[in-house]
Amino acid sequence: MKPSIAFFDFDGTITTKDTLFEIIRFHKGSAALYAGMTLLSPALVAFKMKLISTQRMKEIVFRFFFGGSSADAFRIRCAEFCAQRLPRLVKENALQAIRQHLVQGHQVAVVTASAEDWVEPWCSSLGIVCIGTRLEVHNALITGKIQGLNCNGPEKVTRIKQTFDLDGYEEIYAYGDTSGDRPMLGIAKYGYFRKF
Repeated sequence: MKPSIAFFDFDGTITTKDTLFEIIRFHKGSAALYAGMTLLSPALVAFKMKLISTQRMKEIVFRFFFGGSSADAFRIRCAEFCAQRLPRLVKENALQAIRQHLVQGHQVAVVTASAEDWVEPWCSSLGIVCIGTRLEVHNALITGKIQGLNCNGPEKVTRIKQTFDLDGYEEIYAYGDTSGDRPMLGIAKYGYFRKF
């Protein structure tokens, strides 16, 4: 019999809030977060007016807060975030659903638009796969750009299919909470929207 697999979105599905702002707060402090977002407000307005793509907006934010940072130091701090801050943001019923899939012998993967840097350590602690947005690194420094495409919408399905042969699974489950998760839910036999 073929195994089953479950795909979980991260921000808003597993967590209570968007972790991008929380990771900035953890690295830089609340004052720096608010000051930075104030300085970036013209770009944020353009984004809200759909004059800037989601990927471009994220790159503006990444470059402002982390551009030129040591990639190794950033990842170490992200691992600390996963250990110290992230557990307080995780929805207990979502975590229980993940554990239930694991108990049943299902493969589990988190598929997220957040950067793998601050999601993968948490996934590893549970023994599950992390598929996320990848930050570009050049000469061991974060450039602020995204490597490839932001892992959202159709790109979630593309990345899933690059990682797993879906024909090898009996049943596919998927959990999400935004329109960016709809394509992923569409490939599942059991797709759950805002279940938690």
